Amino acid sequence: MNQHYSDTRKIDPDKGAFLPDGSPNDMNRVEIGPTRLAFAEWEAAGLTLPNLEAMRRFRWERLTQHVVDRDYGGVLMFDPLNIRYATDSTNMQLWNTHNPFRAVLLCADGYMVIWDYKSSPFLSTFNPLVREQRTGADFFYFDRGDKIGEAADVFAAEVRDLIDEHGGGNSRLGVDKIMLHGLRSLERLGFEVMDGEEVTEKSRAVKGPDEIHAMRCASHACETSIRKMEEFARAQVGDGQTSEDDIWAVLHAENIKRGGEWIETRLLSSGPRTNPWFQECGPRITQPNEIISFDTDLVGSYGICVDISRSWWIGPDKPRPDMVYAMQHGVEHIQRNAEMLRPGVMIPELTAGTHVLDAKFQKQKYGCLMHGVGLCDEWPLVRYPDKAIEGSYDYPLEPGMVLCVEALVSEEGADFSIKLEDQVLVTEDGFENLTKYPFDSALMGG
Repeated sequence: MNQHYSDTRKIDPDKGAFLPDGSPNDMNRVEIGPTRLAFAEWEAAGLTLPNLEAMRRFRWERLTQHVVDRDYGGVLMFDPLNIRYATDSTNMQLWNTHNPFRAVLLCADGYMVIWDYKSSPFLSTFNPLVREQRTGADFFYFDRGDKIGEAADVFAAEVRDLIDEHGGGNSRLGVDKIMLHGLRSLERLGFEVMDGEEVTEKSRAVKGPDEIHAMRCASHACETSIRKMEEFARAQVGDGQTSEDDIWAVLHAENIKRGGEWIETRLLSSGPRTNPWFQECGPRITQPNEIISFDTDLVGSYGICVDISRSWWIGPDKPRPDMVYAMQHGVEHIQRNAEMLRPGVMIPELTAGTHVLDAKFQKQKYGCLMHGVGLCDEWPLVRYPDKAIEGSYDYPLEPGMVLCVEALVSEEGADFSIKLEDQVLVTEDGFENLTKYPFDSALMGG
């Protein structure tokens, strides 16, 4: 009897013990990661994959150096994305954002400890840079009731012991986001609590070579998913049944198929719901001869955020001249602003040198002209001149920074908005636009 053998232990039986990114070729591995579909698409596109071990070490070394540079004993992190940056491990990320049960302490000597959910300390053991797994960082009311303070005291005592051993006893401790009882417990033990968010944001701002490889892969996966969404929208709009939610659901599904993780917003709208901007998608049935605009805000493969925006004209007729003008004006806005990006440029120079939108688009322009991006929207924020706050971002651009260049072209009282956004890498001598997705040809006047 002929029987075909299938090695169910491997995610890709054509590979060896390890996948091209250095992760185990094991479909039962603990850590989440890209799917076989994503790997195949990246191989076909000729993309270089990140080496995950090298990426994790780069982040760990960079974050440790930021702690040392500030003369802190360590940095204590509760933000799920800071924990992802430090350890590359995940655990119920969205639930953890509003029920904080995870914490990571990175000491000045590089010793790193994670406090995880009581039933799942094993989720970070794949990373040898995480030296200990503990539990007990959950001091929120739902979980601890009227005994939060006692739990926080126990946790703070553990932090004190670790800093005494691995942070030189230095009581200057960076902390990013902490519940009230935890803060009070740390302060009672003599810690001078410093701004840990400043530490992590500055550390995350500059990407290493493998992070950039990961971002290229995540961008490719995101844009492939967008293409599926556009194909669906163009095929279904006009059937009298397809809603904004139906269209947006395609992006979610395709992101997950490639090992992506979640989408932070629901920013897709159609027709008159695009103006004013920031109406999230809903049950509105999409109609022919309207604009669909969206902003991905997508946390994709490798936990990398791909934050790009496009506006589509769904015919069959041609768009109005005012729509075409708004689109062309928006494209000029982001392209001209991207041309300012190069190492050494001060962030206030970007504000001062921005391409200026027409007067009729000023009131409803976007909240910033650029912002950093990595594991999510990140530091820095580049404001328009009329919203700039002197002294808040007096820093130069550095190679390895990635910024999203924004445009919202939206006239008050109009029946449409154009939303555009590209993700741009600052290189050693200028910039590279990582976003390859084309602008809608009809709205560009084609």
